[in-house]
Amino acid sequence: MAELREIIEGCKRKDRRYQDELYRKYSAMLFGLCLRYTKSREEAEDVLQEGLVKIYKSIGSYSMSNSFEGWMRRIVINTAITHYRKNLKHAYHEDITEMSHNSVSTPDDFSNEFSREELLNVINKLPDGYRIVFNMYVVEGYKHKEISEILGIDINTSKSQLSRAKKYLQRELELLSKINL
Repeated sequence: MAELREIIEGCKRKDRRYQDELYRKYSAMLFGLCLRYTKSREEAEDVLQEGLVKIYKSIGSYSMSNSFEGWMRRIVINTAITHYRKNLKHAYHEDITEMSHNSVSTPDDFSNEFSREELLNVINKLPDGYRIVFNMYVVEGYKHKEISEILGIDINTSKSQLSRAKKYLQRELELLSKINL
């Protein structure tokens, strides 16, 4: 297996062997990322392919001083967000019933109780706006200001989407917990 620097240089030369090597080495990680931002495997595959094309085309601008995985992740996340915007019909769903403002458990509280697959399935049930803000804030570590700028929404909308996502997830995970007893 080629060294990372060699793979990057080969991809800069548009050498198909190195592009294949990059795909073999990173596609599983990037696909997992795509699954968090899309509703289906097929949609995730589309975003992955589109993201990889962007990575191959822009690899010449990659600076070796930065994390290569981080650089690729940002491209794929931006691709997923662009994909979401293109397919957007109803940007942010307001149809989930408001719950009381009592303390809400975070999904982390449930992480030991459920498998990764169960958690991903519940997260994928979130309305699109909730899911994207949740992933960006909780999983990727973006701040609300960054999320609002990337998605073109108000900071308070980002905070509201996250709060509603957590409430929805809490409710769904509690139901799943009762089923699993």
